[in-house]
Amino acid sequence: MVLVLAWLIIGAVAAGQRHYYDSAPSNCASAGTIAVTIIAGPLNYLGVNPKIDTCHVNVPQPSQ
Repeated sequence: MVLVLAWLIIGAVAAGQRHYYDSAPSNCASAGTIAVTIIAGPLNYLGVNPKIDTCHVNVPQPSQ
């Protein structure tokens, strides 16, 4: 559990160093980029630079 927490903290620090927290995410692609950067954790410092280009959210439509 401690290892997982440390992994995510390192990822959060990497996202901060890339200035992802400077403004609120404008779309789900920017929120996704922040999320995958945090999940990548220490891999960010080994050259991994995860980015989400597009994001499609399927919103359920009410039945007619």
